[in-house]
Formats: sequence, structure tokens, C-alpha cells
Amino acid sequence: MDASVIKILEEAGSQDPNVLKPAEQMLKQWETQRGFYTALFNIFSNETLTVNVRWIAVLYFKNGVDKYWRKNAPGEIAADEKAYLRQGLISNFNEPVNQLSVQLAVIIGKIARYDCPKEWASLVPTLLEVIKDNNSLRQHRALLTFHHVVKALASKRLATDQRLFQELTANVFTYILNIWNTYTESFFALLSRGVSDNDVQDSIEKALLSLRILRKLIMYGIKRPSENANAMIFLKLIFERANVSLNCRRSLLSKGILLEVCEKFIIHLTKVLLEVQEIHPFCYIDMIPISLEFTVYYCFTEAGQELSFERFNIQCLNLIKKILQSNDYKPGKAIEETKYPLMCKAHQLKHDFFTPETLTEICTRLVTHYFVLTPTDLDSWNIDPENFGVDDCGESWKYSLRVIIFCTMFNPCTEAVFLTILHQFKDIFSKVLVDLIRRHHQPVNPNDLQNVLLKDAVYNAVGLAGFDLYDEVNFDEWFSTTLKHELNQQSHNHRIIRRRVCWLIGRWTGVKLSAGFRPDLYKLMIEALREDEDLGVRLAAADALKLAIDDFQFNTDDFSFFLATAFSSLFALLKEVNECDTKMRVLYVISFMIERVGNEIKPHVGALNMYLPELWHQSEHHNMLRCSIVSTLVHLVKALGSDSGILQPLVINVVELSCDMSQAGYVYLLEDGLELWLAVLENSPSSTPEIMNLFKNMPLILESSSENLRLCLYILHAYVLLNPQQFFSNETSTVVESLNSLLGDLRSEGIVMIMQFFELCLRVDLRNGTEFIRPILLRIFECVYNGDEHPMVLTVYLCIIARILLNSQVFFVQAIKEFTKHVGQEFKEDFVLEKIIRIYIDHMPLVSQHNERKLLALALCSLISADCPPIVRLHFPKMILNIVETLNDITKIDDTGCSIDSLMIDDQHSLLRLDDIEYETEHSQRKRRLANFDPVHRVALHSMLQNQLNFLRQYIGHDQLHLMLQGISREVKQQLEEYVTI
Repeated sequence: MDASVIKILEEAGSQDPNVLKPAEQMLKQWETQRGFYTALFNIFSNETLTVNVRWIAVLYFKNGVDKYWRKNAPGEIAADEKAYLRQGLISNFNEPVNQLSVQLAVIIGKIARYDCPKEWASLVPTLLEVIKDNNSLRQHRALLTFHHVVKALASKRLATDQRLFQELTANVFTYILNIWNTYTESFFALLSRGVSDNDVQDSIEKALLSLRILRKLIMYGIKRPSENANAMIFLKLIFERANVSLNCRRSLLSKGILLEVCEKFIIHLTKVLLEVQEIHPFCYIDMIPISLEFTVYYCFTEAGQELSFERFNIQCLNLIKKILQSNDYKPGKAIEETKYPLMCKAHQLKHDFFTPETLTEICTRLVTHYFVLTPTDLDSWNIDPENFGVDDCGESWKYSLRVIIFCTMFNPCTEAVFLTILHQFKDIFSKVLVDLIRRHHQPVNPNDLQNVLLKDAVYNAVGLAGFDLYDEVNFDEWFSTTLKHELNQQSHNHRIIRRRVCWLIGRWTGVKLSAGFRPDLYKLMIEALREDEDLGVRLAAADALKLAIDDFQFNTDDFSFFLATAFSSLFALLKEVNECDTKMRVLYVISFMIERVGNEIKPHVGALNMYLPELWHQSEHHNMLRCSIVSTLVHLVKALGSDSGILQPLVINVVELSCDMSQAGYVYLLEDGLELWLAVLENSPSSTPEIMNLFKNMPLILESSSENLRLCLYILHAYVLLNPQQFFSNETSTVVESLNSLLGDLRSEGIVMIMQFFELCLRVDLRNGTEFIRPILLRIFECVYNGDEHPMVLTVYLCIIARILLNSQVFFVQAIKEFTKHVGQEFKEDFVLEKIIRIYIDHMPLVSQHNERKLLALALCSLISADCPPIVRLHFPKMILNIVETLNDITKIDDTGCSIDSLMIDDQHSLLRLDDIEYETEHSQRKRRLANFDPVHRVALHSMLQNQLNFLRQYIGHDQLHLMLQGISREVKQQLEEYVTI
């Protein structure tokens, strides 16, 4: 088989698709064949074959381990073949190709996770034996393999596996620690003697591998490192080794790969500290003083910074941040009363270290060194102003040292550390910052770039610390004098200050800026948005304007004067920028402004309406930008209200594409597209063929999942109210089927939403609505009949039954007949009806909404008739009791002292008079018109009860009615007589 596999592997490495695809298909067929992985093993172990073939073989072998090594996996590799492969994999550690050796180590680690130690007891002893070998290559490969084995075993989380890993750690930790010491010392010695680079590299690589092994062992193999002497020796050695390694690094600055490996070694030393502090915080407490001393020396002193480098500084700053932020080191306000003395100790150690002098130096250096823009930053600004300062990484503070100016949600490392220390040592940091403001608030010579950059850094710190400096800075005065003046300075270097001032004003707007200065703020930001201004400044001004509009003190009247200019300036900026991310950023500001000013935007949307179709076309391959466009259209439609018809050509096209499940981009656009679809429906005065044609997308959306069910139901509500005749005349059976299929998988809230939609259909058009919901009526009656639904769900089921009963007793009787057949021939209609009425009556006291109770009570009244089945009259006392209790709830005394039904709408007592209310949408008006014709609001319950009793008296006679009323308690009868004459 080996020869044929080699041939297919060679074809699988071809660049010709006609050769490549058949080879891949053949390899796919062989994946589960016995002997295939033995053949792959023989191929990648054969050093006489080309590296490319061996590489493809080892990758297929690794993928096969992922899929078929696990026990009981479909197509599992045979047990005897596994045994052969396990033995073969650890029989040779002489692989000369580095990339292949790494893949082999990964493979052995993956298998070890499944089989070690039960089925592969020889693995670890074999590796340890080879590590002792004098052959340098074999030793390196064994260390590499052991690293991946330890990494795989450490990732297991079952208690038994963790215990086995702890036993392994106890057996090998000291041995690996000695190896690490040996090779680390060897690296230092060889480097100092100036021997060949190959020998130095061999030592540092083995030291790095053993360090990686120790990192996993101490994290997951030792429960309490503070109680393990060797573990503590290791942790304390890290600081010493880091100091020496940093000095070694300086001597390696011109030595390429050696420098890279040395830096990896140093970074890995800090990773050990970071992860031990995170996983074993209490065991790390004794390390707090030396950790802080170590990190502060290298990050905040001249001597230390000469030796450090950026990635190392990031790690050190992250360690400071973790120590300060750790909840395990915060005992609470009453420190002396805490139950956790270790917390007290950690807290005290932190405060003992951070003296006022140390904090002053840290704050000053953070601001004047780390916050200062570098020549590289300025070059980046000049070359690509749109991308300069934009950060996409959610946890960029862990990885980035630079200050990100525009990103306020995710601060990078230096900003995060600055804020962490500031919040814990506010008094001292505040004094330092105020002093820096005092020293740098005066106008600066634009030709003095260093002072310009220092002022920029100070302003950045003040912006970050806004809330902490609330009582220290008179921002109104600063804004009205210095900051306004600095925005008018037009030299090239002063753009740095102008941008920072825009950013600073935006940050402080929500902190401390009087309402009287808001017009000045709007004017300044609009001036900074002018087209001849630097693009970086304009983007900062746009962000600041957004923050100002977003503030709770924002007043639309104050902004109205600036609205036209602000909109046109932002629109010009939107058209000018090229990057999709930047367009999204500006579009977000425009969208937010539209949302806040509402219909005042109407006179200004013409140009945007003409540009958005072009932008939509340009963004064909940029789904996130399209999401921003859809979101903007939502706000535009809502702001324009009934005048949004001018947007309809674009909006219809956007909704159709966004909500089309056959389009590739629907995953990104669907939710926003549904929002836009709903906004269009709610703000359309009347239906159009284009709007109604959109409905063809709805069935497939409902069938796909219930994720957007709420929005879909809102859209269905809007369609029913917008054009009920056309809605019911369309092919809507698939919608009912989709909703019916969803009911079994939804929680109570989802079921209620669907049933409320069906109830709306009955309210809008009883005849067509009844036919529309017919497919789910059996389900409704069955759920009520069983009576085991959630009370909230049972209520909405009963409301649907009440609507049917109130409007068409003939249809109700037909539904009972159909349901009786569904239940079974052994049941009679009277029995089924009696049980449903009994559950109906028993549940009514649990209904809390007055309008729902009244609806149920009206339906009960309709049953008190001459032709109602005798079985219903058996429940006459309870029916009257529920009706009276409902009357008690909904009756109130008006200003004239008369009793009125509080839910009634008539000419004298209208709660929903259309001429008295400013409606938000056309949809709201349609809902209110429908409410005006709802029996709940048009029929007085006491009048209907009186009429039904009168009809009943005429039919059965006064004596018979009197006999029925005797079943009512005296108290209920007295209350009944307050509403009707009996």
C-alpha cells in the first residue's frame, strides 16, 4: 500500500486542480481503511522521501488522530494498529527536519491525551530516558515531544486526570528543573565565552523547552506552589534569570535568530509569573514585593528601560495590573475585620510598595514617556490617517504598548495600567496630573515638536482620568479659554493638539461641562470638521460630537441651529473617507445624530438619500459596512415617519436583500434588515405592492430558527394591520405551519407572543382570521382541555377561545365538535365542553390584566343565553362570580360620582381619542383605531350582563331564573345587584 499512498500524496501536493481533487478524494476514502495510518507512518518516517511528501503524510496522520483515534469514534483505528503506531512514534527521535519534528511532537501529545498512562505507560519513561541521551538532536526532539505531551495532559479537566497529572509532576518536576538550570547556565556561559552561535542556540532552545514544561507543571500539577520548595525555588529563580537574560539580550542585538529565541525565553519567564499569579493568587502573595520591584525597575527607571524591550514591558505592565486588580488581594473596607488574613497581607504589601514617591515617578513616566507619540506614530498618521489609532482587539491592553487615541472602549496596556493605578491611588495620581496640567496648559510653540507631544500626552492622561479629576479641574474655565484657543491654532504640528483637544472635550462632555457651553462645543467641533482640516482631527471631532449628542444633558433645541452644518460636514467626511471601518465610524455618528434629533432631520436628508444607494453598491463585499447602512436607514425611516416614502426605492431593495436567506450576506444583515422592514411597515401610511411583495421572505426566516422570532412577529402584526385583506388573501398557510412547528420548542414567553398574533388576526378580521388560525385551533383546545399549561400561556389560549365565543358561537360549537372527534369517540361533546368551561372559569381569577379579564367575562356573558347547552348552566354560579369580580376590578367612579367601566371608549369617556394624542407611527394609529372597535372597549360589561339576564328571564321565566340565582352566595348576589337588576 505504501507505494500507492506515496503516489497519491505526491498528487495531493500538486498545483493542478485536476490532479489535486481526485487525490484528495482518494485520501478521503482511505481515511477509515485498515493499514492507512501505518502506511502514512512509514512514509513520513522515511527520510529518503521528499520533504513535501513526508509533510503531507504527517498532516493527514495528525488529522486522522483527531478524527479516529478516540475510542468508539466512527471509523476508529484498530487497536493493534494503534499499538504498532504508538511504539513506532517513540522509537526514533532523530528527525532532522524541524517542521516535521514539531508535527510529530504534536501527534504524540494528542495520542497521549487519549491513551496515557493506561494504554501508553512507556511514553513518559521513554521520553525521560532519551532526554538523558548525550546526542543533542535526540535530546532536543525528546524535550520538544515531552513539552507537547505535558501540554496535552495538563489540558484534561476530570478529577482523575488532574490527579494523575499531579502525580506525574511530583515525579518529574525536580528533574526538569535541573535540566532547565543546566541549559540556562550553559547558555549564559557559552555566550560569555563567545563560542559558536549553533551551540548557544542549542542551549537556549533546550532551556526554553524545559521552561515551557515547567510552566505547565507548576500551573496544573502542583496544588499549592507555596508549599512546594522546588516550585518556590523555580519562581524566585525567574527574576534572577530574567535579569541576566536581559543583559544577554543586549549583547545579541545584532544576532538575528539568537536574539529572537532569547526574547522568547524572557517573555516565557514573565508568562510563568502572570499565569501563576492568576491560577494560584494566594500562593503568589510572597512574590508580590519582588514582582513589583522587578517590573517597576524595568518599566519606570532609566537604567531598566535601557535593557527592556516592548513585549517585555507589556508583560511587566500586565503583571502590575493583575496584582493591583486581583480580587483576591482586596480584603474590603474594614481590613482589620476581614476573615482572610492572606488578603490583608497582600493588600498591605501592595500599599507598602506604592509609596508616594514611587507613584509620582510611575505617573510621571507613564504620561511623559509611554503616552508620547513616537516618530513611527506620526509617520503612520501621515501615511494612513484613517487607520491611525484604530484598534480592533477587545483585549489589546494585554498585547499593545502604544496608546490608542480614538478607541475608548478597549484601552491598550499603558492606558489600562494608568487607570488601574489611578483608581487605587487617586489622591497621589490626581496631584501629579494637576501639576502636569499646570505645567503644560500654556500655549506651546508649534515648532517645538517635543513640547507639542508632551502636551498631547498630558491631555490624553487628563481625558482618561476625567471622572477622577472632577473636583480638581475647572473644565468650564479650561474649555472657554485654553482649549478653544488651541483649536484655532492652524500650524502643521498643532494638528496633534487640535485632535487631542477634540478627543479631550468629547471625554469631558459627560463628566463636567455646563449646559451653557454646549453651543460653543457644537460650534468648535463643526469647525474642526471643515474639509480643509487634517483628516485625523476631523475624525476626532466627529467622535467628540457623537459623545456630546449622547450625553444626558443633550438638548435638541440647543443643537437645532447647528444641525444643518453638522449634518453636511459629517456627510462630506463620509464621502471623503475610503476605508470601510472609517465609513462605518462616521456613519455611526450620523445615524446617532438622526436618532437624537428625530424628525428635525427631514430637511437635510436629500443628499444622504442620494448617496446611500451608491455606498450600498460599493459595500457589496463589506457586510459590516452594509450593517451600518441598514442601521442608519432604520433611524432615517423612524425620523421621517410617514414621509419616509422618499426612501422606499432604496429601503425595499435593502430589506429584500438583507432578509433573503439565499443571499450569502444574510448572516450579517438579517437582524438589522428585520429592524428596517419593521420600521418601513410601521411608518407607511398605506401598503404598496413593493411592501407586500417583501412578505415572500418571511416563511423561510420563520422556518430557519426562532432566533429572530420576536421581530418576525412584530412584522406580522404590522402586515395584518396595514392591509388585512391582502394579508389574508396571500398564501399565508406556510406562516401558520412554521409558527405551529415552533410552538413545541418555545418557552412560555414565545408561545404567548405567537398566540397574541393569532388573537390580533381575530380582532382585525373575524371571518378571515378564524380561517387563518384554524390549523392551530385543535392545539389550543387540547392545551386548554388538559389544563397543564403555564398560567400565562393558558390565559392567552383562553383569550383566543373567548374571541371566537364572543363573535361566533356557531364556529365555537363547530370547533368543539372537531376537537371531540380528535379526543376520541368515547367522549361526548357535552363532556368536553363542560371540562373546557370548568378550566376556563377556574383560571379566570389568575388573570391579572383587566382587559383580558373583561374579554373573558364578556365571553361568559355570551354563554348566559337561552340556547346555551344545559351543561353550561351547571356552572352558572361560578360564571356570575367571575363576572362580578371582573366588574369590581374595572369599575371606577368618575368626576360626577357615577360608576363607569374604566376600559370603555366612547364620545364622553375616550382613553384613545385620535385627535388628543401625537402618534409616534402610522402603525400606532392603526392599533388605536382597532382598539376603538374592540368589544373590550366598546361593550359595557354590566350592560351586556343585564341584557343576557333579561333574555334568559324571557325564555325560561322569572321563577326559573330566580331558582338559578339561588345558587349564588348572598355576598356575590349583593354585589351583583350593584350592577344589574335581577
